[in-house]
Amino acid sequence: MEDGGIHHLGRECKLDMLKDEEAEPLTRGDRLPARGQSGAGAPLHPKLPHVEFSLECMDLIGCGRDRKPNALVQVAVIDPREQNLVAHACTEIVEACRDPLFLTGVTFPPEYPASPETLVKLTVYDVRDKAHDDSSFLGSATFSVSDLLRSKDDQLTLNLRSSDGVAGMGTVVVSRVTMGETEEGAMEHITADVQQAQKCTLDRESHATTNDKDNSPLPGTVFKNPVFKVYRFQTVDGLWMMVREQMDECTLSFSIPRQLLNLYIQEDIRRVEDLMDLGELSPHWDNLRKEVTSRYGQVIGAYQETLAELDKITGPSFKPSCSKAQRYLEFIPINLHTQRMRVTCPRKNDAFYDVVTVGAPAAHFQGFKGGGLQRLLSRHEAEKKSFSTAYQCIYYSPEHTAKAHEVLNNVGLLQPLISGLADQLLQVAQQRSAPGLREVLKTLADKTELFVHALKDELVKSALLALHAARLGYVTKSQTQTLPGHTLHNHLDHQSPSERGLQGQSPTQNPGHSPGHGAMDSTPAVVCNNVDGGSQMPPVRDDDLAPLKCQDSIPCHKEYDEEEWDRVWANVAKSLNCVIAMVDKLQEQEPINNNQEQPISEHALADVIISHNPTADWREQLRPLVERLKECVEEVVERARKAMTFVLLQEAACSIPQGLFLKQRRDVVFSQALAALACGFVMRLYAGMEDESFLRQLHVVGLVAQFESLLSTYSEEIGMLEDMEVGISDLHRVAFKITQAKTDDPGNLQPLVIGSRDHYTVEVPLPPVAFQTLPEEIKEGKPLQVYPVLFNVGINEQQTIAERFGDISLQERINQKNFELLEGYYKSLRDKVPLECLPCFQTQTDLKELLETLGQNVVTKKRKNVEILWLAGTICRRLNGIRFTSCKSAKDRTSMSVTLEQCALLRDEHQLNKDYFIRALDCMRREGCRIENVQKNIKCRKYAFNMLQLMAFPKIYRPPDGSYGKADS
Repeated sequence: MEDGGIHHLGRECKLDMLKDEEAEPLTRGDRLPARGQSGAGAPLHPKLPHVEFSLECMDLIGCGRDRKPNALVQVAVIDPREQNLVAHACTEIVEACRDPLFLTGVTFPPEYPASPETLVKLTVYDVRDKAHDDSSFLGSATFSVSDLLRSKDDQLTLNLRSSDGVAGMGTVVVSRVTMGETEEGAMEHITADVQQAQKCTLDRESHATTNDKDNSPLPGTVFKNPVFKVYRFQTVDGLWMMVREQMDECTLSFSIPRQLLNLYIQEDIRRVEDLMDLGELSPHWDNLRKEVTSRYGQVIGAYQETLAELDKITGPSFKPSCSKAQRYLEFIPINLHTQRMRVTCPRKNDAFYDVVTVGAPAAHFQGFKGGGLQRLLSRHEAEKKSFSTAYQCIYYSPEHTAKAHEVLNNVGLLQPLISGLADQLLQVAQQRSAPGLREVLKTLADKTELFVHALKDELVKSALLALHAARLGYVTKSQTQTLPGHTLHNHLDHQSPSERGLQGQSPTQNPGHSPGHGAMDSTPAVVCNNVDGGSQMPPVRDDDLAPLKCQDSIPCHKEYDEEEWDRVWANVAKSLNCVIAMVDKLQEQEPINNNQEQPISEHALADVIISHNPTADWREQLRPLVERLKECVEEVVERARKAMTFVLLQEAACSIPQGLFLKQRRDVVFSQALAALACGFVMRLYAGMEDESFLRQLHVVGLVAQFESLLSTYSEEIGMLEDMEVGISDLHRVAFKITQAKTDDPGNLQPLVIGSRDHYTVEVPLPPVAFQTLPEEIKEGKPLQVYPVLFNVGINEQQTIAERFGDISLQERINQKNFELLEGYYKSLRDKVPLECLPCFQTQTDLKELLETLGQNVVTKKRKNVEILWLAGTICRRLNGIRFTSCKSAKDRTSMSVTLEQCALLRDEHQLNKDYFIRALDCMRREGCRIENVQKNIKCRKYAFNMLQLMAFPKIYRPPDGSYGKADS
């Protein structure tokens, strides 16, 4: 029976029931709810408990004399406001059976507006033609919820009545059930004959806002609007398991992109400010700066407009697939949902399995005519050298640009840290605490050493010299020797007084802080900045005056004092040494101040007295040295920031306009990917809060995040895959941090994103009580790493074309590269955490063996080798990882994959009877959470496939007959 048909049939049944109501006057048993109630009989008194019941019919009479009916039961409640019936649930069809036992149940969760007086009407139909919704009315019965609650043995037996009120059409039995009570004896009376007729069926359906404990709840502050589906399936030993699906929307679909947009805007505004802080530049460089800042202004304006539009949005917490190309929603992930399958088996502990479903992170609004990010970035990088010639810029490789971002990020983090530690040192000195001084000083020394080493890079020195060469009026030394009338512009004119004071000094360097000299050798660029960039003089050389070619490497300006930068940052180390020396002197009087009995020589005491006044305040003696250290650090930061900003100015100038367009595209894709990752991390964290082994793995190694993609490598989907590859790879720049929320208020439990494009941290607040149960390493704020990997296997008809006539090298390269990443994570985990800490599974296959099999499949030339996806997903779960499944819109192909994985888990881990596997698969696809996902996205209960498309699908990925059709996806 096709899913869309069932539900369309249900709506037809509703119309029939309304007609029945017109023909059947309400009797005493069909009384309407009392006044003072609201909703579907919701009273103004406490809510009902969770009410669920199952159904079966006996002695049904079909339309034909000898024909057995194909029975279906429509469940409805009376709405007192509209004075009519409201469809609530529908069973599966049990074919050719006079005594059908429906394993599809009915539920009224606590949040449903029902009361003991709520009326429930059961209408039985004989479905003659499933494809065309052709059915006939057999009979109906009505009861109230209170009738069921007060019934003996929690069971009601009701006579079915025909439309004219005549009884004798059969009976319907309503049995109250409780989730979790499907034990061995509860269903053993069901015969094998009946089981074969209806093996896999839906047990209940609910659209609720509950997070009851029985459902292994997800935190309601992040996950909203759950949909529940429950099934009963038989195990190999003839017992019954209960399976519950729960699908939720995630508020992070919108909150993470909003936060990222704010961070993007702030970062770009700072970039513009840094460019303006470069000071006066030559006309050529000033014109480039104006053009770059103008482009940044356009990006900032567009992001601000998008953010304003997002702030207006209310309603569902997901972006439907039909809105994937809307401009203002381009930063929002497509159809992001979580899905949890909980399994209750006789004589076994409950288990649950999570997956996050999301549309492929891609720039759908911008389109894919030129390909995706991977192709566009490669092409753009190849063209940048010619752009650098046209714009008379220095070409910087992606490695140099990344290094510039890294330096800016490092100095930005370390400077306030060093400054704070220096102030803390003074505070401890005021207390005259020698142990405290030693502790703070050690931390200060460590951070300062990191700071100095971060700047020991040839790029910083070369960029600083290049910046001086770009100053207004700068002329190289070689020009002063060959061009009469030109004088060398003294670079000291641009120095601060503190810089000039260092010129005559010999740098005092510790062995660990000596500057490294890079191996970059290139002919110095010769530039005269007294003229406009458009009329710049041709470069000349000292020897033959021949013009120079544009440089492909960082210039090394020999005429500039190359040791100046070394002296500047070496003074940081020198200042620190002075602080250390003073602290040592202060500590020498610790035995005296603490009245300790250790003797001290008169000679040593004389040294202390000469070097400082022992009665003076320690804080005042340290203050000048600490202030000097802070000034030196600030001076270094100022120079390094300007130098790296100049590098980024040239990189941006060479990239105009394509580079900024690609940056926007990358921002869009990363926003979608990060929202999905944050959703999966929060879900996984809450699931493992009581698992000590998982928490240990989390802070020692981190988690693997495995993205499964079903995109084809043909047409526009190859562009989506190229976008997705870059977006998933960029997630390596993300770390997580667990924080303690101030209160349990939902507003304090929303994850927070901080950082810049180089590195983001997602802070996940936990309620105080939950936070205190975490390991100390996590409570202390240790960054928690996530290792994203992506595996792709196309399964549709476009992939068939690509495999036979096109190119699948992108898919092969992605799978090979990410297999190596996954294998590297496994080796790291194996070395740091005992593998016994990983979760136990029924399948005893060794992880190493699974990885070897995956590696073999990755290199095997096999069409639509979906075993790669199965193995990668299995390994991810065995590694305690986070599972993601994606296709274009996370609606159709994703649904086929998620349901297949769920049934495979039931088979492999919970002994699902092999005769039930295909029926379970069809049942989940027809009646489960995934068809509800389709309904939420396109307002239609049909997967967007056609028969020709499905002929190209692997058979196990094909939906049941009738559950698919033409639909706008």
